[in-house]
Amino acid sequence: MFEHTASRTKVILLFVFLIFLMFTIRLIQLQIIYSEKYGKMSEENSIRTMVVNPLRGYMYDRNGALIVDNRPAYTVTVVPAEFDTTQIKLLSEILNLDQQEIMNKIKREAKYNKFAPAKIKRDIDFKTLSLIEEYHEQLRGVDYVVESKRAYPPNVKGSHIFGYLREISDEQLAKAGDIYKRGDIIGATGIEAQYEKYLRGEKGYKFIIVDSRGRMVGSYNEGKDDKPPLEGDDLELTLDINVQALAESLLSNHKGALVAIDPTDGGIIALVSKPDFNLDLLSGVTPVELWKSLVDDKDTPLFNRATLTNYPPGSTFKMILAVAGLQEKLIDQNYRINCSGAFKFGNKVFKDLHVHGSTNVVEAIQRSCNVFFYQMMLKVGLDKWSEYASKFGFGKPTGIDIMEENSGLLPSESYYNRVYGKGKWTLGYTVSLGIGQGEVGVSPIQLASYAMALANQGKLYKPHIVNSIKFKKSRESKKLDVQFKQIDLNPEVWRLVREGLYRAVNLPGGTGAAARVPGVNVAGKTGTAQNPHGKDHAWFIGFAPYEDPKIAICVLVENVGFGGVYAAPIAGLCIEQYLYGEVIRNKQPKINLVKSEINGKLD
Repeated sequence: MFEHTASRTKVILLFVFLIFLMFTIRLIQLQIIYSEKYGKMSEENSIRTMVVNPLRGYMYDRNGALIVDNRPAYTVTVVPAEFDTTQIKLLSEILNLDQQEIMNKIKREAKYNKFAPAKIKRDIDFKTLSLIEEYHEQLRGVDYVVESKRAYPPNVKGSHIFGYLREISDEQLAKAGDIYKRGDIIGATGIEAQYEKYLRGEKGYKFIIVDSRGRMVGSYNEGKDDKPPLEGDDLELTLDINVQALAESLLSNHKGALVAIDPTDGGIIALVSKPDFNLDLLSGVTPVELWKSLVDDKDTPLFNRATLTNYPPGSTFKMILAVAGLQEKLIDQNYRINCSGAFKFGNKVFKDLHVHGSTNVVEAIQRSCNVFFYQMMLKVGLDKWSEYASKFGFGKPTGIDIMEENSGLLPSESYYNRVYGKGKWTLGYTVSLGIGQGEVGVSPIQLASYAMALANQGKLYKPHIVNSIKFKKSRESKKLDVQFKQIDLNPEVWRLVREGLYRAVNLPGGTGAAARVPGVNVAGKTGTAQNPHGKDHAWFIGFAPYEDPKIAICVLVENVGFGGVYAAPIAGLCIEQYLYGEVIRNKQPKINLVKSEINGKLD
């Protein structure tokens, strides 16, 4: 019995040995004898994951016109694991890029994933695309993908509104988690950056079968495992693209800015900063030489003059003192001063441009009487002046949704004590603040918001360019909440100040006559801000129609002289374009002026 069992065990062991021997022989065949043959066969078909980038969301103006579109753009990619570095010279010549620059991009991607395509050059032309196809056999691992690039209206730049796109940085990538990958394009400035999470959309994926030469054979599993991309959400803006185009053209030969705002909700109708730049040049990867030329440009086209300037506002600030004096009951409509063309305080003489004679607050706004406001500054006092200016939003950002803004400078007693030392400054330091000169500094967006509050009698809306978001998933449109604060003043204060603004444009002696619009009652105030480095800066703020305001505006033209000569006519044309939908003054209609509400009381 034991002999039978031992014999059976030997048979089993022999059988097991023969099986292992067969596997060993077959393994030797596959790994050594037929390695080249079967290695090639295993490479014949492999699966590559292709990321499908979504189209960014579109932007529309307040009238539904498409103003920021997408167009197809081709990007050359290289898979590091597949690229034959002996062909770097050929690729360099085709792309017109330095060989080292190409290799740096390939190596950079290989450090993270050598099987993921590195993006080498974006927005190639048709000739380059044809050469890539022609030399496809030699350029293993080299391919191209279809991406999208922003397209803008031909007659509008909107550089500081829309903002530009750029390739994501390593620092941003580290904070982004799994949302972005190396080489992705994101919003860098303006609306593109502020609303990036809505505009970017969701990536899709395609699984493609490729052969050993990198040629696409077909979809894996008939595309059943693919994930389609989801386009970015659309933005419906408050801009009027025709007003924007006109404003850009009117400021094209100047340094300056223009902000037009809807006084019923704070929506930005137009926002211009000049000089500006071409957004197409900054889409994606910006050549170092181009970026340097923009940064070094003495005209600073990258600087947003609409939100970042910090200039004295000149006479556009006089209504702050008028409001403070009237609201605090320090003066009323019957209070008068005699303007002899100058005001002496201590041993210093503060000048006026004209002799205005007996002047009340409404006439002082109308004629821009400096002497009246020099004396008002001493009567109101520095801290009350600062308090009322703060109510209108000065000395702090407005919160406009384009991510770049200056707070400006609003002096107070504590400011002067900090700068000059307590007891080391006198009231003479503050007199010129009454006419918007001295150390006060503002931006056009702040002055436009101030004009809005004067127009609607105290509603200081938060300026915004995006009105609503149209979601692609739900196909619903959501209007964004509009924030505002109310500046509470006596109704008589609003009436008197607004009357002065009406007169400044429409009656003889007013400084803003150049802002008149046919058939519309415009109210406004000019300003000429002294500039120690050259000619004065020209300002104008205003609103229209006077009876039911639909637009408030601020215009700044740098280094040209008087606001009434240079800034006011630009404002008038933009108001005309917005209210009529065109500039109609060549038709020469009659100007229809309403009778002043309080003419009889003041004359």
